[in-house]
Amino acid sequence: MNSQRRRAWGIGFALLLLAVALMALGAGVGSTGFESVLAARHDPVALQIVRDIRLPRTLGAWLAGALLGLAGAVAQGLFRNPLADPYLLGSASGASLGVAVALMLFGASPGTTQWVTRLGLTGAAFLGAVVAVLLTLLLARGVQQTLRLLLAGVIVGVVLGAMKDLITIASADVLQAIQGFMLGSTGLVGWSGCGVMAALGAVCLFLGWALAPVLDGLALGEATAKSLGLPLGAMRAALVAVLALATGTAVAQTGLIAFVGLAAPHLVRSMVKSTHAWLIVLSAQMGGLLLMAADLGARWLIAPQELPVGVLTAVLGGSYLLWLMHRRSTRGTGP
Repeated sequence: MNSQRRRAWGIGFALLLLAVALMALGAGVGSTGFESVLAARHDPVALQIVRDIRLPRTLGAWLAGALLGLAGAVAQGLFRNPLADPYLLGSASGASLGVAVALMLFGASPGTTQWVTRLGLTGAAFLGAVVAVLLTLLLARGVQQTLRLLLAGVIVGVVLGAMKDLITIASADVLQAIQGFMLGSTGLVGWSGCGVMAALGAVCLFLGWALAPVLDGLALGEATAKSLGLPLGAMRAALVAVLALATGTAVAQTGLIAFVGLAAPHLVRSMVKSTHAWLIVLSAQMGGLLLMAADLGARWLIAPQELPVGVLTAVLGGSYLLWLMHRRSTRGTGP
């Protein structure tokens, strides 16, 4: 156990160093390259580009990825399924519906940097994510049957996605505002968005760490968890709230970004065996690193133009999962 804990500490430190390195690199990736960094001391325009555009975008990518990685670890532990993530359970569709409703009612754009509007979008996304997860649980009649749960998540996601589409079709302004949101983008994240994600991310991380023993107990089976005297009903509700808050916050700021929440816990498990407390923390770090790297790639690959970061994570994440399934099938361990 001590060796695994030391390994977890080492991996966490390495992920932190890589994040700092990519953060520094992110300050120089853009249409003007590192010239803006070099000229920032004496050029106010270059300073504004680095300080107000590139740095908050890079930090925002890390924070959003961390929230998605944390949500993925919680979802997989809560539902005892390595394929569970916020998207499969419908919470991302619910969050996007909540944002679409907020845009329709208040006419706000996802690109605004006002704190009140940001908090409003985050609140709408959170409520939408909570409703989606509760509908999934209601339709699946709990979390005992994995197949029923996943099918319920797909159904809820499709229905809420269709409702979102109806709203966007009915309003041209909402359709235009939500296009970038649906593809996933970190380009509009400012310091206010980073502040919202950092504050709510800290809450989610604290609650996830505190509730990690419940996930450890559930991993041993429902009967074992009950025998430990855990109030499963209340703690499951708290875990669902953490899952919904983390997903809703990330989706509200960056839109729909695929596979980060699913791939991050898998990568952590492939490197170290740990309790859910460490898994949640390391998955958050891994998710942040993955999305930050994807954001840098989206800015650099076809510069001076940009790729939607959600498209890039979908391609890379899908390729990784296909490789993972192939490797497990060749070992005879199943998908």
